[in-house]
Amino acid sequence: MGFLPSETQVSRFFFPWKKTKPKKLQNWPFTEGKCIRFSLNEIRTATNDFNLRLGSGAFCDVYKGHIITDGTDMDVVIKCLKKDNQIQPESAFETEILLFCQLRHPNLVSFIGFCEEGDDRMLVYEFLDNGPLSNHLFGKTAGDPLSWKKRLDICIGAARGVHYLHTGIKHAIIHRDLKSFNILLDKDLVPKLSALGLSKLGGTNVKNKLDKAPSRKTGTLGYADPEYLESGNVTQKSDVFAFGVVLFEVLCVRSSAKFKECMDGTSLFDIIDPYLKGEIAPDCLRKFVDIAERCVRRTGAQRPTMGEVEVELEDALELQEKSDSSKNLETSTSIAPAHHNYTYDGMTFRTIKDIFFWFAEDSLSNNFTTCLSENNTTVFSDKSTTNMKKKNDTFVVNSY
Repeated sequence: MGFLPSETQVSRFFFPWKKTKPKKLQNWPFTEGKCIRFSLNEIRTATNDFNLRLGSGAFCDVYKGHIITDGTDMDVVIKCLKKDNQIQPESAFETEILLFCQLRHPNLVSFIGFCEEGDDRMLVYEFLDNGPLSNHLFGKTAGDPLSWKKRLDICIGAARGVHYLHTGIKHAIIHRDLKSFNILLDKDLVPKLSALGLSKLGGTNVKNKLDKAPSRKTGTLGYADPEYLESGNVTQKSDVFAFGVVLFEVLCVRSSAKFKECMDGTSLFDIIDPYLKGEIAPDCLRKFVDIAERCVRRTGAQRPTMGEVEVELEDALELQEKSDSSKNLETSTSIAPAHHNYTYDGMTFRTIKDIFFWFAEDSLSNNFTTCLSENNTTVFSDKSTTNMKKKNDTFVVNSY
């Protein structure tokens, strides 16, 4: 599938503490025709001299911009990497360009281009009108909540995107920062994965082979695989774990951190979004909860693959549609009225404490020192022994 990073470039991505001299991007002709190299002046013009700021994350400031390319007007998102960043190395910027300008999938945010000028490093992506899924789940957007079937559609699309990263090209790609904030929605509410900058490039895809990549512990607490936090080895199953947390967020409209407040024996059914109770068919609910619970099991070996998750979510949607059809319910609108026709007599649900077991494991939290909060970013110092330099012994909670 086209160009992939060389062994040297991949080595720099896996082992960022090794000092290597960055190559000049202008000497890499493979990018021609696949992404655009912007000048700093073009970026300034696109962002109205950096006045259209959307937010800030651990590694970058984010701006909205407007460009004209090939005669087409386009809104874009521009990520400006922080010049004083001591965590994410130069090689990560290079690898993101080398790798992600090759990726094309309906459920991935499109990479438009980059800017490398002086000390400035910027990445340009398509702008998506409806923003993060998290905004729609946690009450940060106007209008009615998303219907259950629309939520299922979004979950299926996101699963397809992750499945593509894991198996769609020669080398497996592990996202490492899956969360509802990083699933963006276009004008038609089609989901697209974003924030691929923390991804890991794994080995060649082989059937039934699980790739393990040695990794500085990076991601977002609440979504991070406990097995990964303990071992430092990130796998495709680490993404599966994070995706399972997202599935529970979709069902309960609670952020991952909020589940920690329900460790007193509260049943999962008690915190399902009230808007959905009566709208979800029992067979569909049973299937969806089963998928989500298997995704967040203790070890990667116990979790399904993303391909299995995708298929089973499609099965859940089919169960919902069959039940709706039998009740002659309206199915064409993305924001459906609350029907409240389904009942759940006889169904049993596990407690939040049983499902979100890792919140109660002191062994995980004890591996990290006190957090530092700044601009929605929290950094934890890793107490475990590693062969990395001290500045790399951190757990980063990244917001963009």
